[in-house]
Amino acid sequence: MIRFEQVAVTYDGAPEPGLRGVDLTVPEGELTLLVGPSGAGKSTLLGTVSGLVPHFTGGTLHGRVTVAGRDTRTHPPRELADVVGTVGQDPLAHFVTDCVEDELAYGMESLGLPPAVMRRRVEETLDLLGLNDLRDRPLTSLSGGQQQRVAIGSVLTTHPKVLVLDEPTSALDPAAAEEVLAVLQRLVHDLGTTVLMAEHRLERVVQYADRVLLLPSPGAAPVLGTPAEIMAVSPVHPPVVSLGRLAGWSPLPLSVRDARRRAAPLRTRLAPAVPAAPTAPGPRAGAAAPAPYARAVGLGVRRDRAEVLRGVDLEVRPGETVALMGRNGAGKSTLLAALTGMLEPATGSVTVDGRVPHRTRPAEMVRRVGLVPQEPRDLLYADTVAAECAAADHDAGAEAGTCRALVRALLPDVPDDTHPRDLSEGQRLALALALVLTGRPGLLLLDEPTRGLDYAAKARLIEILRDLAAAGHAVVLATHDVELAAELAHRVVILAGGEIVADGPTAEVVVSSPAFAPQVAKVLAPDPWLTVTQVAQALTGNGPAPAADEALAADAPSAQDEAPGEDGRSPRPSPLRPGRTYRSGPDRAHRPGSRP
Repeated sequence: MIRFEQVAVTYDGAPEPGLRGVDLTVPEGELTLLVGPSGAGKSTLLGTVSGLVPHFTGGTLHGRVTVAGRDTRTHPPRELADVVGTVGQDPLAHFVTDCVEDELAYGMESLGLPPAVMRRRVEETLDLLGLNDLRDRPLTSLSGGQQQRVAIGSVLTTHPKVLVLDEPTSALDPAAAEEVLAVLQRLVHDLGTTVLMAEHRLERVVQYADRVLLLPSPGAAPVLGTPAEIMAVSPVHPPVVSLGRLAGWSPLPLSVRDARRRAAPLRTRLAPAVPAAPTAPGPRAGAAAPAPYARAVGLGVRRDRAEVLRGVDLEVRPGETVALMGRNGAGKSTLLAALTGMLEPATGSVTVDGRVPHRTRPAEMVRRVGLVPQEPRDLLYADTVAAECAAADHDAGAEAGTCRALVRALLPDVPDDTHPRDLSEGQRLALALALVLTGRPGLLLLDEPTRGLDYAAKARLIEILRDLAAAGHAVVLATHDVELAAELAHRVVILAGGEIVADGPTAEVVVSSPAFAPQVAKVLAPDPWLTVTQVAQALTGNGPAPAADEALAADAPSAQDEAPGEDGRSPRPSPLRPGRTYRSGPDRAHRPGSRP
């Protein structure tokens, strides 16, 4: 279905090709998982299949890529739209309409499908992805995970022969991710759809892959093989594979089920040991407990006449790391926005460092609370990484070079003259985090901080956040990354329907929840182990071990990533609503790089 013939891609001004030596075939009706560290060229390779590289991104494509017999050098994206469906890392850049149902129908309109077919496929997709309750919602009112599901659904409605997905589960909660992966499995097994997918959260997807394509480093030739073969040599791998390597299992397990079948001897070895879990800071002997740095009491928040939060009671103390978890749309981002003062409570109260955020001047609050949003581009406005860092140092009153040092810690080898728009999603997030950390706010809020980060970058992020908590900063993470919560959080707070349904030590909360338990907890249950780090400490007896998968940091480079980003939006077509006739036509407006 997809044929690469000696493919290499060199971007303008780059000294070396960002992708080279790709000579392989992706067969029809298989799910091929693309893995590798950030900057290895994954998004570039995906772009060559959809035609975005080089028609939209620029650069030079050497060799040839054919999809269903069509040469992407001579067929721009619009001429591949009936064959290839593409979902990028940023769903907002993907959207061309205003509401959910319109977005699902737009691609079919552009292809000129009959209205009756369009209506049936929209309804099928709404049910497949659990979007029926959102059908009339404005896209901008959805959570990041809900937007991701809509973006995936908008390409599924066109029934493409090839699906190209760049981190499709990065913003989804565990349950929603399982639903999306189940849909992809059905498309592959029942309809023979060819799926080429890049994903950093391998713990979610590797067991479903027919083949794995490894890009080991920037410019290195890729390696194609079975999941077991590639995971045995890959510098990036999920916790269950790390556990298998640590325990000496062969072949390595790819799923929790495989690992549990072999875990009895490991449980016996671990029986005398006690897991070393993160402990929340407590008062010194004879001293009173530190007062909460941030507090919400009976907090209720309304958005567009809808009650998003109600009766929320939360305290966060200095030195404490709290993970907010829950399904998409549960109210996690809204709670963070209320703590920063961007939203005014409808009921109850919020205080941060003794101040009411929404009644305090932003210039005064910025040194007390900092937020890294889901869309890091909201914090980026300069033309280069160096300019962003210089502005952050000035705004925070920090010593020159402070922000650049933080960027270097998270993203080694990103040049100063790189435009933030040309960074990958993960790199932009790391840059935004560095900008906020420069001011060293007493309360640090992060919304999906590991979205787009590979395991090496995540390990570096964990160490930075640990150091901040140890220095007395309060940290609150809204995340779907159960492995991050298990590794870092002192407490886990689970939200559902705008209310707190669980609040307690990480080990107690996540182990009791099948949806939010990390892989190691599932493998070694009922014993209270959460992470590979804990197991390594117990087996070696050498004291604190590095963060899980930190060893990958030495192997996995983080150079400037893949294809440049995209800005700009298309005009909105005529609205569609239930009961109205869907319009169709081959000449509907088409934005380069978008769906058909």
